[in-house]
Amino acid sequence: MNPEELLHLMKERRSIRKFKSAMIEEEKIQQILEAARWTQSASNRQPWRFIVIKNKETITKLQSAAKFGNFVADAPVVIAIIADKKRSPNWYIHDTSMVAHQICLMAWSLKIGTCWIGSMDRDKAAEALQIGKHEHVTTILPLGYFDKMPDSTSRKDLKNLVTTIT
Repeated sequence: MNPEELLHLMKERRSIRKFKSAMIEEEKIQQILEAARWTQSASNRQPWRFIVIKNKETITKLQSAAKFGNFVADAPVVIAIIADKKRSPNWYIHDTSMVAHQICLMAWSLKIGTCWIGSMDRDKAAEALQIGKHEHVTTILPLGYFDKMPDSTSRKDLKNLVTTIT
């Protein structure tokens, strides 16, 4: 992929909140997880694991944990990104946030939509996922095919974002 194609993918990516019911092929789920596996992390600690959820009952429980995610239960697949707080106590949030972004980009390249769920009751999500006390639910990412591409949102002008120190 050349740099222009990569930038186009990044500019085109959208948060998707309406999914078709069609199941995502296992091969595509594996490609998404492989992209996640190769995410950079502090000291290469890789303080993460992934829970792939296809069970509707569990997905519904996760939806109830998401404060603004009333669309989560419509997704055929949800990937929970779980951080190991003991493995990287200072960087687990940063590392697993980068994983989430990598998952979003790979999913988009496969024409699969997703949306970062930031505001959630993480204790409720942890209970639904039955994770350990040393673990943290960074996010859940609902995944699915979509019909309609949302409109692009505006971005600040680069000149208002960059300071160069010479």
